Amino acid sequence: MSALLESYVAGSWYAAPDEGEAVLDAITGEEVARVSARGLDYAAMVAHGRDVGGPALRALTFHERAGLIKALAKHLGQFKDEFYALSARTGATQRDSMVDIDGGIGTLFSYASKGSRELPNDTVVLDGSLERLSKGGTFVGQHIYTSRTGVAVQINAFNFPVWGMLEKLAPAFLAGAPSIVKPASQTAYLTEAVVRRIVESGILPEGSIQLISGSAGTLLDELSEQDSVAFTGSAHTAEILRNHPSVLRRGVHLGVEADSLNCSILGLDVTTDAPEFDLFVKGVVAEMTVKAGQKCTAIRRAIVPESLADAVIEAISARLSKVVVGNPAEETVRMGALASLGQRDEVRKAIEALRSSADIVFGDPDKVEVVGADAESGAFLSPVLLRARPDATEPHDVEPFGPVSTVLTYSTTAEAVELAARGKGSLAASLVTHDPEIARAVTLGLAPWHGRVLVLDRDDAAESTGHGSPLPVLVHGGPGRAGGGEELGGIRGVLHHMQRTAIQASPDMLTAITGRWTAGAQRIDDAVHPFRKSLAELRIGDSVVSDRRTVSLADIDHFAEFTGDTFYAHTDPEAAAASPLFGGIVAHGYLVVSLAAGLFVEPNPGPVLANFGVDNLRFLTPVKAEDSIQVTLTVKQVTPRTSADYGEVRWDAVVTNQDDAPVATYDVLTLVAKTWPATTN
Repeated sequence: MSALLESYVAGSWYAAPDEGEAVLDAITGEEVARVSARGLDYAAMVAHGRDVGGPALRALTFHERAGLIKALAKHLGQFKDEFYALSARTGATQRDSMVDIDGGIGTLFSYASKGSRELPNDTVVLDGSLERLSKGGTFVGQHIYTSRTGVAVQINAFNFPVWGMLEKLAPAFLAGAPSIVKPASQTAYLTEAVVRRIVESGILPEGSIQLISGSAGTLLDELSEQDSVAFTGSAHTAEILRNHPSVLRRGVHLGVEADSLNCSILGLDVTTDAPEFDLFVKGVVAEMTVKAGQKCTAIRRAIVPESLADAVIEAISARLSKVVVGNPAEETVRMGALASLGQRDEVRKAIEALRSSADIVFGDPDKVEVVGADAESGAFLSPVLLRARPDATEPHDVEPFGPVSTVLTYSTTAEAVELAARGKGSLAASLVTHDPEIARAVTLGLAPWHGRVLVLDRDDAAESTGHGSPLPVLVHGGPGRAGGGEELGGIRGVLHHMQRTAIQASPDMLTAITGRWTAGAQRIDDAVHPFRKSLAELRIGDSVVSDRRTVSLADIDHFAEFTGDTFYAHTDPEAAAASPLFGGIVAHGYLVVSLAAGLFVEPNPGPVLANFGVDNLRFLTPVKAEDSIQVTLTVKQVTPRTSADYGEVRWDAVVTNQDDAPVATYDVLTLVAKTWPATTN
């Protein structure tokens, strides 16, 4: 008898007292492992996550969490051979395993990068701009995101035992939420192997990840208002979760990625000799065969112009006929097995349902030639292509979660959009066209019904990731039938786990709460120019008020000649005087900003190493010849870089004229040494 998979609970590995249920190799039918969660203390798991994992994570800044994710990605990369060997037992080919394993590790790297570049080195995220709530500016509002104090439960599907876990873990971890991972039992042995490597590394704080091998049991009964559940699976199970008392009455946050009848549309402009025709055919075949079609984003409906239906079916069938099915260990094999014999039975039932209104034009669901394995012992299935009859309904209702796709036909662009919408909401759609007008019409028609739309043509094909590849930087989810969830999406995926709160306070109090200087708050003006202070010495609110400088007509003329910017407002007195915006010659906005820099810069070598940008620049009032300007510069935000001897400082800059009216506002971004004189290791 094979080994019993263990759960990782409250800092220890737990083995159930029974023999568990057998999990079979998808290729050979041999027993791989046994799985059971009998006797598991779900309450202890949740308490450990809340009381140990949560506080440890929330004590770290976003940059520190990002650093741990990056270290974890590097660590897991050392064990890919081990993971690939186990992945093959799930029926995956080398390419399938790469999508799952390398894709999961790549997602960790992506979130580590996004977290360190786009989030502050703090535990609070500001959302949007400051809202002025009173005439005098002493009462203001600001939306912020903070970490919730609960756990993030992830209930994952069988098809991506590595990526499915890591793509949920990364944003939750960055958000400060400890994860409880519940993989599907059929492929849980691969998830367990990855979690073991995570735990033994000691990289993540204790309590930030726990694992359930087996049934989720009463886990959801232990959840409450601060907890969340991210579910990937069937719409039927999603409905059960939506009606669970913890969701209905305790406010548990539920995110769902469920059944999805994704489509690919071939544009009316495409002809059989166009590059787009081959791109469409290749895309459908790839989505049918990668992971043996066991992808939530796979193309279930191929929507093509009526006039091209026969040509499309012939081309797809020709490609499918070259796909070798069998043991991934064989060099010639291009498609492996489904995850289990039970899954094969489910796909066969779905094909039978589709045959109520569609005809099989390629493949046989009951017969398949297999290389390097026994067709009956393993969960093998032939790729199956169907052609829907007019007014077919089943292709819009039945999801065959395997190597199956149905061709549907249309006559007008509006009809293509309507057919796509009959899927009642999907994760992904693709449109293959080289016509910009068709691209706009179809994409805007698809957008309300899909989480992601790929527009594919000869120009982007070489670098496109294809129809079905979820990307860490883009939202993964979809409306309606697809569940309404939004996983990934870069920082959106992080904020999804956090609580947005509107804070109303004085500018000084808001500065103290957010760690970022708020307009109207106190400024600190001492004898030391802030450019002479190292990162360790700078304080939020440190400020300098510059001397004044008169902007002369000669300055304006010189700038125009030197830069070539001879716009009439700077060079033509008559035209400038006639303009209701200017009323005479005015200084270039960039001249004002350049002169302002000369007013506040401290020129000697010091802790300010470089200026690397300007954000939010606005020109508010024209500066006329002989006006004088002055700059007030204030430290707005200090962000140490964990991997460098310097950090980033954001300065609030306000340029005013002789009447104290703001003429320009912007943020100055500088790199500042952590200590000065600089120390080297």
